[in-house]
Amino acid sequence: MDKSTCSGTVQRTYTAEQVADILGVSIRKAYYLCEHTSDFKVIRLGKRCLRIHKESFDKWFNEGGSAT
Repeated sequence: MDKSTCSGTVQRTYTAEQVADILGVSIRKAYYLCEHTSDFKVIRLGKRCLRIHKESFDKWFNEGGSAT
């Protein structure tokens, strides 16, 4: 099964760990970026549990991903 699918559905969010891997930064930096950006959608599920809207993140990343 492809990593982008789970139970037959397409992955629609990233975790902070996945964002860190994509950007090549530490998890701490990924959390910092997610907490301080308005360039892509971040869903907070608790104090340190985030989900990043995949489509908005991918669009930001493909457009050059300017740091905030």
